[in-house]
Amino acid sequence: MQEIRSYEEPTRIANAPAFIKGVVNLRGVIVPVVDLRTKLGCEKVEYNGFTVVIVLNVHGRVVGAVVDSVSDVLELSSELIKPAPEMNTTVDTGFITGIASVGERMLILMDIEALMSSADMGLMDTSQSLQ
Repeated sequence: MQEIRSYEEPTRIANAPAFIKGVVNLRGVIVPVVDLRTKLGCEKVEYNGFTVVIVLNVHGRVVGAVVDSVSDVLELSSELIKPAPEMNTTVDTGFITGIASVGERMLILMDIEALMSSADMGLMDTSQSLQ
């Protein structure tokens, strides 16, 4: 993670998939912005004052991920992380790396680098990301 920024409406790109909200200019760097709710098939919500963009550096490429809000940034010890359950569904759970319980909250842990650099995202040159 590089930084957390307040949400600003990105400039839309013609013919981009629905989960690519557009691009923003971040200190001279053009950054694609991905809506993770849309990408992960979650119900759509209206953006509000809590909506933020997590700026990530994935394989040398800067990418923004729109999320509902950020409440905490945690470092989890390995004993808190349980393996992700195997599910026989058509849902791609390959990016889920584990489940952790913190207090009353259950957290689903994702490999964000693998998700953002997957071929269907179209954000990375997959021949470079495999090196």
